[in-house]
Amino acid sequence: MQLADFFAAAFTTQRHVIGLETGPEGSLRSWTFGELDQRAASTAAALAARGLSPGDRLCVYLANSIEFIDVFVACTRLGVILVPINVLYREREIAHVVSDAEPAAVVTTPEMFAFFPPGTVLWDAAGLVTEGAALPAPERRTLDGDTPAALVYTSGTSGRSKGAVLTHNNFMANAANLVACWRITADDRYLAVLPLFHVHGLGNGLVSWLASGCRMRLVERFDSSQALQWFRTFRPTLVFGVPTVYVRLLELGVTEASEAGAGMRLFVCGSAPLPAATLDAFRERFGHTILERYGMSETLMIAGNPYGGERRAGSVGLPFPGLSLRVVDANGADVPDETIGEVWVRGPTVCRGYWRQPDATTAAFTDGWFRTGDLGERSADGYLTLRGRRSDLIISGGFNIYPREIEDLLLEQPGVREAAVVGVRDAHRGEVPVAYLVGDDHLDVQQLDATCQQQLASFKRPRGYVRVESLPRTALGKVQKHLLPPWTPAP
Repeated sequence: MQLADFFAAAFTTQRHVIGLETGPEGSLRSWTFGELDQRAASTAAALAARGLSPGDRLCVYLANSIEFIDVFVACTRLGVILVPINVLYREREIAHVVSDAEPAAVVTTPEMFAFFPPGTVLWDAAGLVTEGAALPAPERRTLDGDTPAALVYTSGTSGRSKGAVLTHNNFMANAANLVACWRITADDRYLAVLPLFHVHGLGNGLVSWLASGCRMRLVERFDSSQALQWFRTFRPTLVFGVPTVYVRLLELGVTEASEAGAGMRLFVCGSAPLPAATLDAFRERFGHTILERYGMSETLMIAGNPYGGERRAGSVGLPFPGLSLRVVDANGADVPDETIGEVWVRGPTVCRGYWRQPDATTAAFTDGWFRTGDLGERSADGYLTLRGRRSDLIISGGFNIYPREIEDLLLEQPGVREAAVVGVRDAHRGEVPVAYLVGDDHLDVQQLDATCQQQLASFKRPRGYVRVESLPRTALGKVQKHLLPPWTPAP
């Protein structure tokens, strides 16, 4: 089976049902699944006529739009490998992806052409459907499930991004898990606020939408000032978000939050840690406990809190069906429950490796297990709690310090809106922790330090506190700690 087969049910049995609506309030447009099927067929015809063959890479540099969907579905039918590019990227970052993926072309909009290196083949997204409508439909291309479907470039939280090779089987296994475990049906109404260039919006949202045949409202980007109107006019039952989305939704008044939550069935959060205080406040205001889950570009979804069981604050829950998980020490040996180690995962959603980087691929896998680089600990009843990145581990005077523990404490304190802790070189201890803080006028650094002295071991107390306007983040909300400004201790 390939993705085209996986989507066939929505395009046939739901053919006359509205599957998508998009556009600004007041000028919404809607399409049936049959119309979406025809648009994808026309786009596939245009791409084939322009010479694309199975295995070719096609970059797409588009904001959330029906054209992005057209190109994605067309690529799944042609065996072309989709390469989504973050729409926030500019010349240097784009040049890296284009150089690495070597696409046959890039689908974008004319106003974005100037961002691409000279010699790049650039196609205007707007003309593909019209061009293809007059062309014969390309022959069906039977693909093995292990055929690459997309190159998804990692978010680059610690350096240059790599292209994770995700197959048709990876996407299908992931969506099958989410549709089953989160009970997504054709009766759901999915409010899509996340960017389609990322696996959260693409692999979770878009693929699950087409797998289930539900109705999707696609917005270009999350805008808290529009959120209440979306809830009122679309009446969603399903939302996938990142912590920033839920923090902003908490800006709604009590009455408005209750109204928004009344028709909802499930709020899901991932891509970055959700503070426990946000989960508690959201439950009180919206009447729903956010379901936290865990995944990566390279693995799609690994674990999630159960839909019908305990949604444990701070935990990312249990492995999804078919996914095996280990927590290991530096030698690759399993550690006891309640002990921090690196998370390794194996299963049908794990990528084939990194595009044209055999050394990186070899380093990422051990005996078939993908080494996530994430630190976590597993409870006696199997719930996984993440403790940060292995690369973020601070070793100070021989003691291991996990920044997530300090960040969680800081986020509980008055006036602290965001916090990131990093290790800074120290002549005596090797490294010491330093906290970067986004706070309001009530933030009292002296009181904060006193709290840390009281509630943390002495070696964990930050040796410096740096106020910043904002933390550098990826489009999905992950903090890019390597971009934080340098800290110099007071003389």
